[in-house]
Amino acid sequence: MTRSFPDDFLFGTATAAYQIEGAAFDDGRTASIWDAFSRVPGAVVNGETGDVACDHYHRYRDDVALMKDLGLQTYRFSTSWSRVRPDGGPVNAKGIDFYSRLVDELLAAGIVPWLTLHHWDMPQALEEQGGWTSRDVVDRFVDYALSVHDALGDRVQHWTTMNEPWCSSFLSYTAGVHAPGRTSIRDGLLASHHLLLSHGRAVQALRERAPELDLGITLNLTVAEAADIADPVDVDAARRIDGQFNRWFLDPIFRGSYPADIVRDIRDVDAEAVAAWQDAVHDGDLEAISTPLDALGVNYYHGELLSGHPQQGQGDPHQTEGQERETASPFPSHEGIHWVERGLPRTAMDWEVQPEGLTRLLVRLGEDYAPDVPLYVTENGAAYDDVVGEDGEVADAERTAFLRAHVAAALDAIDQGADVRGYFYWSLMDNYEWAWGYAKRFGIVRVDYETQRRTVKQSGREYARIIAERSV
Repeated sequence: MTRSFPDDFLFGTATAAYQIEGAAFDDGRTASIWDAFSRVPGAVVNGETGDVACDHYHRYRDDVALMKDLGLQTYRFSTSWSRVRPDGGPVNAKGIDFYSRLVDELLAAGIVPWLTLHHWDMPQALEEQGGWTSRDVVDRFVDYALSVHDALGDRVQHWTTMNEPWCSSFLSYTAGVHAPGRTSIRDGLLASHHLLLSHGRAVQALRERAPELDLGITLNLTVAEAADIADPVDVDAARRIDGQFNRWFLDPIFRGSYPADIVRDIRDVDAEAVAAWQDAVHDGDLEAISTPLDALGVNYYHGELLSGHPQQGQGDPHQTEGQERETASPFPSHEGIHWVERGLPRTAMDWEVQPEGLTRLLVRLGEDYAPDVPLYVTENGAAYDDVVGEDGEVADAERTAFLRAHVAAALDAIDQGADVRGYFYWSLMDNYEWAWGYAKRFGIVRVDYETQRRTVKQSGREYARIIAERSV
């Protein structure tokens, strides 16, 4: 059966500055936390960096032409704080000019630019002053946001403050899996609050300056299920993951408070960390964080089935295999939580393929958190071990099936009443996959990193068809 999408539904792809731009130290850009972290022995698989990546900084015109050929209606990209305001200091004219030229190129191609201000690349100089654990960084972020608006506000309507603050806080400051690689419950809690506060203050500042903008945030969210809904231990394990992954960010943004049950859980683990976090939450902070939004971005890759009982051979899917340095759990309260194998297909990241989880997540968000806020699937994608055929083609049947199933899942959510306005596949092209280096490929376009040649994969051609026919 063929099903059609609403006329105003947007189809796009997403990327992030550090993952594709390269030109790491060109035209005044200075080191971000990822430039520093990728040089720490054992931090990134094969010790790879984003110094060159996809060389998008020099090839953006060709890349935009490729987007146009695919029929993309919108393109989600991020600006690099380290390029726009190197070291967190004054505006770098050459750095911001790159994004101005990119936006002009997109508009000329009939593609709507969708801008994300922070996709994990804080200037290393600010990390050395405390990073996201320091309240001072909030004002720095707002200054950066307004600097980008100074240059692009006349042409960019859609603005996202933060991408996946869970990753920028708990995966980065508590687990040490991502930059800057700290392993502290206290630091993760402080980072989470200052990321959310920076979001809220930036929304306030941008809205005061330009009320017509569409302002939002993107959260990575999951569907946490109990292996046995009749077993209180399993139910509690699912509650704790849902609370530490989803509600820790959704509740402050939409309800103006942190989840009390999760605060208690973390206090039982580290009372001093919770006390430091409570001291960091000042009067007025939650009011700023809960400033109304025009859009909520939803990043979904997989769900998780959880138990309070030990499971053979199952580990936390949020870790990175191959890192040769000590890391920790990203969940402050993780003891007694176990992931359960349920026999679903898995991607090259060893993540389960669960499209119906996306449907349930979107419906839940519309019912429980954001009944009046449009939802956008701002990231959804899969890594597979692609093989280039003798004819140079990439017949990525698994990714093609993944794409179809998840686009259909978004349509299922619309049919069930969720206000879903768009879908962005992750990613436009293979790129630097953070702590995995170049070992994992998510793109619908293959990148040969030696030659920088781009090749549209089978999945890319299928996405172009879906967009052209507006149906699945």
